[in-house]
Amino acid sequence: MKEEYDFSSMKSRKNPYASKLKKQVTIRMSGDVISYFKSMSNETGIPYQSLINLYLRDCVANNRKPDLSWN
Repeated sequence: MKEEYDFSSMKSRKNPYASKLKKQVTIRMSGDVISYFKSMSNETGIPYQSLINLYLRDCVANNRKPDLSWN
């Protein structure tokens, strides 16, 4: 193995699978929801957007549906 490698002549390229992993969306959320996930983020060290994604993935995996009754 060489002691040093010269990477200056290499061309960079984007990951062709990166766009298939996640999609960027804009959603409106209540301030209390954002605060909840941000405080959980501070406790766990996981970014709050990742926590929201993890929670939503769990809902999908468990076929959990929201309560839409307005009583």
